[in-house]
Amino acid sequence: MSLFVLSPDTVWNPGILSFPTAPRKILERGMILPRRDVSWGFIGRVIVENQVLRFFVALLPFGVAAVVWPAAALPVSQAPIAMLIVIGFVELRVLRIPREKRESMATEAEAARALDTLQFRGRRILAQFAARRGIETGTIYLVIEQSDMVRIPPMTVVSLQLDHGTSRLIPLSAEERALIRDTLFDAEFTERQLHLANQREGVTLRSVAFEARGVSAHARLAAFLDAPEKPAPV
Repeated sequence: MSLFVLSPDTVWNPGILSFPTAPRKILERGMILPRRDVSWGFIGRVIVENQVLRFFVALLPFGVAAVVWPAAALPVSQAPIAMLIVIGFVELRVLRIPREKRESMATEAEAARALDTLQFRGRRILAQFAARRGIETGTIYLVIEQSDMVRIPPMTVVSLQLDHGTSRLIPLSAEERALIRDTLFDAEFTERQLHLANQREGVTLRSVAFEARGVSAHARLAAFLDAPEKPAPV
């Protein structure tokens, strides 16, 4: 699983977590530098997300040809159009699916089932979070971002964002991050299933909205009693 839960203390560059409106994409703001709660699978996917590195790998055959056949070094170095064609082919045809083939990634029923499951699980997570933190007003978003590259394992970044006067990303405790990792995806609903549904519609961000005032008093009391320590305010 290449899932990573964003919080200021889980990245080395928390500056990318600031934004004016929610829900907001984080991946488009810069490269994530994971600090903790990170798997080797996610680190590998972060490396692959580096566009410069991908371009270097795509153009590596040109460098090899120049070394193996020195006489061809000059013609190879003067073939920018060929290099652009190779980069375009790798980026648009190898790592991504053409627009006209996206619907074949998942059936309409499979996509709808994945999105319904996401909404159900997301609202459950947000209700537990709002009850535990004592949030009574505002809209909380569970924001799920996935890379648009298809032919490799999906990279999933999850964050909780609050829209209450000013929008911001909510810092999460280790227990809250574990709640998201353990309950959002499992064998019955995988990152890959959501990724295929996203590919069908050509989107990379999904969000689940939850009005904090919708949490019942009973749920708030139960969350307070179950909490091992007093939750941090939002």
